[in-house]
Amino acid sequence: MNRYTLANGLRIVHHEDSATQMVAVNVLYDVGARDENPEQTGYAHLLEHLMFEGSIHVPNYDTHVQLAGGENNAWTNNDLTNYYITIPHCNVETAFWLESDRMLGLALTEQSVEVQKGVVIEEFKQRHLNQPYGDVQHLIRPMAYKAHPYQWPTIGICTEHIERATLADVMDFYKRYYTPDNAILSVVGNISFEEVIRLSEKWFGPLPKGNIAPRNLPQESAQQRIRRKTVYRNVPSDMLVMAFHMGNRRSQEYHVCDLITDLLSAGQSSRLTQRLIHHDKLFTAIDAYIQGSIDDGLLLIMGRLTEGVTCQQAEVAVWKQLDILREESVPEEELAKVRNRSESERTFNNINYLNRAVNIAQMELIGQDRELSDELARYCSVTVDDIRQVARKIFLKKNCSVLHYKKKIGKPIESLPISHLTT
Repeated sequence: MNRYTLANGLRIVHHEDSATQMVAVNVLYDVGARDENPEQTGYAHLLEHLMFEGSIHVPNYDTHVQLAGGENNAWTNNDLTNYYITIPHCNVETAFWLESDRMLGLALTEQSVEVQKGVVIEEFKQRHLNQPYGDVQHLIRPMAYKAHPYQWPTIGICTEHIERATLADVMDFYKRYYTPDNAILSVVGNISFEEVIRLSEKWFGPLPKGNIAPRNLPQESAQQRIRRKTVYRNVPSDMLVMAFHMGNRRSQEYHVCDLITDLLSAGQSSRLTQRLIHHDKLFTAIDAYIQGSIDDGLLLIMGRLTEGVTCQQAEVAVWKQLDILREESVPEEELAKVRNRSESERTFNNINYLNRAVNIAQMELIGQDRELSDELARYCSVTVDDIRQVARKIFLKKNCSVLHYKKKIGKPIESLPISHLTT
């Protein structure tokens, strides 16, 4: 992997791949929902939409991409905002031109902002208000986080925050974070490093450096007791959600937790699937996963209950499986299986030139200035002792937030305290 930094602070990472005639041009901005004002949430996601509304010299971004034979898209999460174009290598300069122009300056209007506000509000309603279980993240995040801005999801806390957004608000957010020194340009495909540097200097070099203030987010204190909430919704079956605090993306604990979730729920032979679905028939579906956060994150266990099973019964059964993981060493063959699974998934994922562009940009962001193979080595180096030590550390009741998400029966009740499982 090759690296270069422009005078204005734009970081460039590159990997040449002559096996394809395409190039992925990926721009990652170091801004996400965690950087928002608690009274103005959803702005990072709203701005992602507005980045396709036209810039100073390019009134219609998508048209130029399509005429050059390319495809583009973007996504936002709590930590970052990512844009990409895949394009034939013969037209790659078009991608540099387009991305540099919208980094230079957006050409927004009151009308374009209002249009995209409407789109985002409808997305909020469709995915989080009108979809079964759609508000789970809006419930579990503020339970787990009391200080850190991970307490709201990327879409924002409520639609009212987006409704109140003005053109001036959006442009202030854009000018604060969309600068060369707050971005990473990753380029992967049929293009040489020398050509990447030439095009980067030509199109991004003249852009002025920003004035990025050091990030100073409120830190989350260690959770001291189990937190509980019960809600009633119009859903087909009850759901159990358990969230445990875990290490950040830069820690070795992150990789251990990732493999722990594979042990618990990856594949039909995983522990929770075998025991709680197939054997005990307590759940119809269950999953364990980590959120992949750059700052200290969450390991979540979510499962839909079999009809007639109570949330209390399901929770006791999950705790029993977690206690086994804390108290007994995982057989080496079982750990080897999930390590091999992880290795194969990541190896195949990085065969694709676009995935590789996204992955090397994120590694650059978190400060892991190594090859992708070094990240893979971190997973392969996880031991049985690592699994047990981390399980003992995080699978504690005082480190857990529990959501009982129940079917609405009769008169709806928002919250029902549960006392006998709080010790």
